[in-house]
Amino acid sequence: MRRFGFFAGLCLTVLSLVPAPTLAAQEIKPFVRGSYQQIVSARQGKPFVINLWSLSCGYCKVELSMFRELVRKYPQLDLVVISTDTIEEMESVSDALKAFSLGESETWLFADSNADRLRFEIDKRWYGELPRTYFFGADGKTNAFSGKLEQKDVERWIKEQYGFR
Repeated sequence: MRRFGFFAGLCLTVLSLVPAPTLAAQEIKPFVRGSYQQIVSARQGKPFVINLWSLSCGYCKVELSMFRELVRKYPQLDLVVISTDTIEEMESVSDALKAFSLGESETWLFADSNADRLRFEIDKRWYGELPRTYFFGADGKTNAFSGKLEQKDVERWIKEQYGFR
């Protein structure tokens, strides 16, 4: 019995010396009441984009691919990505976000059982259609769009807001 305890201790010691694999997984924050205000307040006077999406939305995936290219081309683009899926789908959402590789983009996931309340907090005129994108200008003006965006239009906004020619 002593031999087993010694052997187990030796194995644990050796395993503790092996570095744990590090994953570049993005932290997904729980989106609850007050999260929207937190996101907007933290960026007061700065341009940024909020993109709302879902695993079941085909156009959302097209947009996330477009945003992947845009954050690579314009690393200063402040993109906030919010999944409207449920907290139970966290693993699937995480896998999808890894596949889209959105750089340093902040990511959130609806974590309130009352999704209508969260949508209402974001925009009283939004009824849940996806994709939904909000463009916040440095001047405080906000433009909201439902449906698939054209990359040239998004790129034009980025250039205007960030002073690119």
